Amino acid sequence: MAQISAADIVKELKAQANPENVSGMQRFGIQGSDMLGVSIPALRAIAKKVVNLGEDERHAIAHELWETKIHEARILASMIDPPGKVGEAQMEHWVKDFDSWDLVDQVNMNLFSKIPEAYKKAIKWARRKQEFQKRAGFSLMAVLAWHDKEADDNKFIEFFDIIKKEATDGRNFVKKSVNWALRQIGKRSPKLKKFALETTNEILKIDNKTANWIAKDALRELSQ
Repeated sequence: MAQISAADIVKELKAQANPENVSGMQRFGIQGSDMLGVSIPALRAIAKKVVNLGEDERHAIAHELWETKIHEARILASMIDPPGKVGEAQMEHWVKDFDSWDLVDQVNMNLFSKIPEAYKKAIKWARRKQEFQKRAGFSLMAVLAWHDKEADDNKFIEFFDIIKKEATDGRNFVKKSVNWALRQIGKRSPKLKKFALETTNEILKIDNKTANWIAKDALRELSQ
């Protein structure tokens, strides 16, 4: 198989650029630098061309793609970077570059949730002020609850205190991620559902519009 470079990938991404898709993405609140409008399925198809390379090569390409600042190149970087090559320094570097909710969620689903430091980072980021870094924390909680099937339920209980504490943040992409984390953790098991319902009822008592929305929306799903 012929070698593929980051430059080759960027060239292919730009060839697939679709301005109409960019407009559609923006209508869904997706923003970010240098958006091309390349779909997620198209990105996955490109990622398959890299999957057979060695881990060091994939890691190097992922780094180069991230540094291009192209929105879709960064999502693609998260698809091809081997989790075993990613440490805390890279996680901190990338989280500070987050500028769109979809980039946050894609990186968490594709990469960060597979890294041992994920649980620690979820709590650390959820306490931050910057909107997308804070979203990253709660999004990571939700993704871990969904994807990490082998984790002990007790690892998720510590998330409830910070979910309750941050339930008054009215910023759209934060409140939706707080709600997502609460619902997703609660759906993981009967034990966690009990804790989630208790937390939801506590949030409902807070005299705050955002907290009220988070709790009522979560109750609709968790009460079923």
